[in-house]
Amino acid sequence: MRHLAAVAFVAAASAVASANGRPPATNGIAFRPGTPSESFVRTTFGLLISKDDGCSFRWICEDAIGYGGTYDPKYAVAADGTIYATTFEGLRISRDSGCTWVTAASPVNNLWIDALEIASNGDVWVATAESGAPNDIYRSTDGGQTFTPRGMQSASIWWKSVKAAQTNAQLVYVAGYQVSGPSQPDASPPPPTAHFLRTENGGDTWTESTLAGVQFAATPIILIGAVDPVTPTTVLLISVGANIPSGDKLYRSTDGGESFTEVLATQESIRDVVFHAGKVYVATQGGSFESADGITYGPFAGAPQLGCLGENNGTLVGCGANWGPDFKAVAVQGPDSTWTKQFRFVELAGPLECPAGSTVETLCNPLWPALKEQFGAKGPTDPACALPPEVDGPDVVGAEPPTVKGPGGCCDAGGTAPFGAMGLTGLAIMVGFRRRTARRR
Repeated sequence: MRHLAAVAFVAAASAVASANGRPPATNGIAFRPGTPSESFVRTTFGLLISKDDGCSFRWICEDAIGYGGTYDPKYAVAADGTIYATTFEGLRISRDSGCTWVTAASPVNNLWIDALEIASNGDVWVATAESGAPNDIYRSTDGGQTFTPRGMQSASIWWKSVKAAQTNAQLVYVAGYQVSGPSQPDASPPPPTAHFLRTENGGDTWTESTLAGVQFAATPIILIGAVDPVTPTTVLLISVGANIPSGDKLYRSTDGGESFTEVLATQESIRDVVFHAGKVYVATQGGSFESADGITYGPFAGAPQLGCLGENNGTLVGCGANWGPDFKAVAVQGPDSTWTKQFRFVELAGPLECPAGSTVETLCNPLWPALKEQFGAKGPTDPACALPPEVDGPDVVGAEPPTVKGPGGCCDAGGTAPFGAMGLTGLAIMVGFRRRTARRR
């Protein structure tokens, strides 16, 4: 019986992974400014939304948002509750709390939107990384109804990152890279080049950094990790893959990108960089870091394996492993610096409650019974939550999945996927990958 249970669990987890070729995991988080009770958690199987301080989470499937495969959208939420998501086909927008999704109008439709930011004044910034058309930086001052290019059009640069200063919405940083361009005088192809620029007037003019002293990988992808919320000329920059063989390097600038100094080299990809309570936190799944001065970094003691990290109303919230070693798909740091579980997949409350005919009701509701069965979802277990748990079985929130041999256990978000999921991964890569995914980080 135990063997059959383990086989059933692997089959269920594999079915979840078959949607995109990966085991189920949380890997991104966003919050609604001014409404700390709402959080938006990105997963490998869609978006989870909580509107009750993390008591209950509801699910939006990938199809409703408008993407698939192994792609992970970047999400941003405006103060009025509008949700934005990047996709290969343009910027997707929901103005009814996630129930219905539409594509933003031209000129940001039918393009790969790869960077997204909402400034403190509500301006929406996006940037494109399309291989078949010129790319640019765009700004909307009317909540995503219209977008205006900001004079950064390029036939060869793929814009990867945009960040606005919290204290000055006109101060915006962008980063991108190019692997092609005009031939050099000797007719040889140009070397790959990274680009980092800032504007102090909302994109009317731009100043480019020389990036002197910054090391790059063979493909020089750089990402803006974070902008200091107090001193907006202090910027942290990630050089992806620069710490050979597979880690990133973090650089710090205190002059708005005029110069950079290396402050950290990691063994894994940097997932998030967060300024919080006078410190800097750097999230990686294999071990995270903290710094009191932004220069010297040590281990972030006690943190789960962080697939994401964010700050919500002064509290750190992160993505941990749903199974071992953390048993926390979403974790919250308390006043005593300890991390507690806020959510696990078994506590999923169901698909987002939406009107008949909405995108979610049409596309996601039919998929929920299978997902519910795969996770054994019973709803929230905290009696204080608005939605009571189902009472058709014992509480299994703290239970581990059946033992399956392998480095990470069955479907552990931080370990190796089971054989069935890995087999489906290969199929998904062969069949489902689009031509542009190879460029993505």
